Amino acid sequence: MSKTKVLPLIEADGQNAAPCCPPLTERPFTSDEAETAARMFKALGDPVRLRLFSLVASHEGGEACVCDISDVGVSQPTVSHHLKKLKDAGLLASERRGTWVYYRVEPSVLAGMGQLLALRPAG
Repeated sequence: MSKTKVLPLIEADGQNAAPCCPPLTERPFTSDEAETAARMFKALGDPVRLRLFSLVASHEGGEACVCDISDVGVSQPTVSHHLKKLKDAGLLASERRGTWVYYRVEPSVLAGMGQLLALRPAG
């Protein structure tokens, strides 16, 4: 069985989240930063995965049961595959409750993604 790779996108320091990488406009990425960001973008580069990520992120209560987000036009096994890819990339966390799995996007992941894509102020 292969070892799960977790994307170290965010290092939380109390209330402030720091992204894995500086904003794209701040300075060039190091090799490690580029690899980390590429894993995240690769995971989100599939339309079904991006839709699932959006469904989880926007779901009321901050988490979604797989039973609530499975209707994305592909089979259940394909949904599970895509959710696993998002989880392996560190973009989703999951918890099994009985027969259902609940997914959530950690707030620090969204904050880090926003910081990564933020433009630096002009001036």
